[in-house]
Amino acid sequence: MAKRALITGVTGQDGSYLAELLLERDYEVIGMVRRSSTVNFERIASIQDRLTLVSGDLLDEGSLISVLAEHRPDEIYNLAAQSFVQTSFGQPVLTGETTALGVTRMLEAIRITNPDVRFYQASSSEMFGKVVEVPQRETTPLYPRSPYGVAKVYGHWITVNYRESYDLHASSGILFNHESPRRGLEFVTRKVTNGVARIKLGLQDTLALGNLDAQRDWGYAADYVEAMWRMLQADTPDDYVIATGETHSVRELCEVAFGAVGLTMEDHVVLDERFLRPAEVDLLVGDATKAETVLGWERKVGFRELVEMMVESDLALVSSQRS
Repeated sequence: MAKRALITGVTGQDGSYLAELLLERDYEVIGMVRRSSTVNFERIASIQDRLTLVSGDLLDEGSLISVLAEHRPDEIYNLAAQSFVQTSFGQPVLTGETTALGVTRMLEAIRITNPDVRFYQASSSEMFGKVVEVPQRETTPLYPRSPYGVAKVYGHWITVNYRESYDLHASSGILFNHESPRRGLEFVTRKVTNGVARIKLGLQDTLALGNLDAQRDWGYAADYVEAMWRMLQADTPDDYVIATGETHSVRELCEVAFGAVGLTMEDHVVLDERFLRPAEVDLLVGDATKAETVLGWERKVGFRELVEMMVESDLALVSSQRS
């Protein structure tokens, strides 16, 4: 009998890649979406007819219990959250409600309806924030530097707590930055690749950015959802850092992206203090040895290949929007 998986945040970058991966493995995939005025199904358009979309909200525990009781998933991937760091400074309470307490509501719904469900929680490298050691691994102390990071710490520890208190198969993936052509335009990687495409096509001349020296560990989202799936196939639930182990600056990201279309960043990038965070996270780089050893996970796409893939995709997208 086919396994059944529930994905919250199915319309997001990770949700769409994970849904594709599970469909390829003959899962029945249920995607949970909020009833809102602006649901964007663009990322799942090509597979939407193969998904069962259901209405539910991490702010409403009753809706989660109803979804779980009706659809009886074997696996739940909790990818829904207020997921943009900058927004979390302006909407700290909403971020806490969805990104922190939303996890508790889902875990409670699992405990009440079916404690045998396998649960994946999307933790984040932003939990490390003002890093205590380099590189960061599963045992590194947490020091979040944004309301988003703080909320993710809560979600992470409540998952550990339910695993230990109720013997749930609940795992957390501490994912470092992972990008793709499906990344939202508010994220710096996509902002850069889309800006490069628009500059190349003559639609704008400059690209305004904040801290060019911030360094991140950037991987490819499609590689990272494979790790999520592997965590829930393991006999024992646990927490895993998923990362490339390499660090690149925003400046380097710009150099590769502009270079991909034969331009130089110095001619087009301007600094704008509006894009600086109240508290900056300077150096995030992960050690994924545990995931590689225990889960047999490996990344396939490197940094340069990823950036060039995103630029190419944005060139096609911007060209199509013009025509």
